[in-house]
Amino acid sequence: MSQKPQQANTSDVIKVRYDKLDALREAGRDPFVITTSDRDTLTETIKNNFEEYENKDVCVAGRLLSKRGKGKVSFMDLHDRSGKIQIFAKFDDLGEEEYGFLKKWDIGDIVEVKGFVFKTQMGEISVHAKEVKLLSKSLKPLPEKYHGLTNTDLRYRQRYVDLIMNPEVKDTFVKRSKIISSIRRYLDSQGFMEVETPMLVANAGGASARPFETHFNALDEDLKLRISLELYLKRLIVGGLEKVYEIGRVFRNEGVDTRHNPEFTLMELYQAYTDYNGMMDLTENLYRHVAQEVLGTTKITYNGVEMDLGKPFERITMLDAVKKYSGVDFNEIQSDEEAKAIAKEKGVEFEDRHKKGDILNLFFEEFAEEHMIQPTFVMDHPIEISPLTKKKPENPDYVERFEFFMNGWEMANAYSELNDPIDQRERFKAQEEQLAQGDEEANTTDEDFLNALEIGMPPTGGIGFGIDRMTMLLTDSAAIRDVLLFPTMKSLPNDK
Repeated sequence: MSQKPQQANTSDVIKVRYDKLDALREAGRDPFVITTSDRDTLTETIKNNFEEYENKDVCVAGRLLSKRGKGKVSFMDLHDRSGKIQIFAKFDDLGEEEYGFLKKWDIGDIVEVKGFVFKTQMGEISVHAKEVKLLSKSLKPLPEKYHGLTNTDLRYRQRYVDLIMNPEVKDTFVKRSKIISSIRRYLDSQGFMEVETPMLVANAGGASARPFETHFNALDEDLKLRISLELYLKRLIVGGLEKVYEIGRVFRNEGVDTRHNPEFTLMELYQAYTDYNGMMDLTENLYRHVAQEVLGTTKITYNGVEMDLGKPFERITMLDAVKKYSGVDFNEIQSDEEAKAIAKEKGVEFEDRHKKGDILNLFFEEFAEEHMIQPTFVMDHPIEISPLTKKKPENPDYVERFEFFMNGWEMANAYSELNDPIDQRERFKAQEEQLAQGDEEANTTDEDFLNALEIGMPPTGGIGFGIDRMTMLLTDSAAIRDVLLFPTMKSLPNDK
């Protein structure tokens, strides 16, 4: 006998389903001993090619999501990964025993049907069942009106139910897969090589973020989960691979909101013998390619706002953007003290350790960022917030860096990569000082990376793309959790 839930409040519906499983096992029809299916055709293939499949025998399999009919005729909707199709079953075709078992099928059961394709009098393409088989028993009922629930927390925790009940959710994740495949196709066509680099690292550098820490018992060493892909990929540029990229998870010990999850998918690429201008060109071409290939258009709409990837992307310096939207010209500010004074005047919060460049960036975030709706490159960041980037030769207080914005969101971050090991050591030293002053997101010195730079790295352009935000925009999804199959959630008592 099957093990029924013992809780006193177990619903009658669940009890009935367990009883049905017991009856199946007693009849020698335990569905859980079946190891495979004879399925040979997907439902959408049949519906899209009806003339080819009419009167042809097929075997379909999937989840039963509706039942109707009475007496000796039954209609059911069978769903597989491609879509759904109607199943038409008659007592006269199946016989008393088989039809009797079919009548006891429940919504949610996974079934196999062999039969021929036809069109009903109502014009619906269907499979006329000649043989049926229960492949797996659903012991808990699916929610009848799952899509109408406002409990998004439950949808994220039980994504498997969300995917079953909401076709548009599945469509989002199909598009996500296509977006990543499209990125790979484009980069491969441009001569880039996909690589994999370590997730467990001694030094988590390459970004301003607080890492997760762990302990490796075998070596008795503390390690960190990577926050970026950057420093290892640059080592490969030193090694002569010249054009490399990686798509993978990174981990940042920070808060959760509509655009942030502690583990997310990042794509970084590095190309020798180019600079941040080359990265701008690549970004424009890549975004257009992906939108056209996945959506069939370079015009996308997010939350009712249309953004046009077909037009040349705007380019503006951070200095000009701050001047445009705050009225403050940081070219006229000569010292950290002047910057702090104007910040106080404008109500921009800062920390004592912040310098002029840090405050310029705070002004951009406060006054300008929300206006970056159409595709825009914000260029030439202050050196204080860019420890891995080449200085601008004509103005060493700023660096050759851009952030790519759409919808007021940062979508990508790119540099003319710093390849001077002497300068890089000084930048690391400044980061160490910030760490000592309480900045938990500051980088620490990576001696092996400095050794690689001393071997010699060619002039290089590099960029990092947030795959999740890109997917949000291209699927019109409101939150990052909507494009992560299993977003990070606080554990429930029973999960621990």
